[in-house]
Amino acid sequence: MATVNLTGASKEDAATVFGVLRAAFPTDRPSDDVPQEQAGDHSAVWSAEFEPARERILTDPIPLEGSVSATLQGGYVAVDQLFEALSTAFAVDHWGAASGDQEKEVDLRLSSKR
Repeated sequence: MATVNLTGASKEDAATVFGVLRAAFPTDRPSDDVPQEQAGDHSAVWSAEFEPARERILTDPIPLEGSVSATLQGGYVAVDQLFEALSTAFAVDHWGAASGDQEKEVDLRLSSKR
């Protein structure tokens, strides 16, 4: 399992990113679960867990309205597979990474491919 946290995005862009990952991998979220904005003046963080598998559905590039900050956290193989799936659909910029014995965390900025 790997966790994906999205910030700095509209609820529509968050739904788009999660939709790409949901099409590729099993998730802890039901298919009708979409990001919702909360009332108030604070930044939203949307999270979901995915179970990356060897066989996944590849996707064509998908447009986003803006950019999305994504943090991927989990086992090395799981994070790498999530990264691959995201990079087929979006332009991906690495912002940083931290590695441990069993897990790694990768910070990304996703945007539309040109």
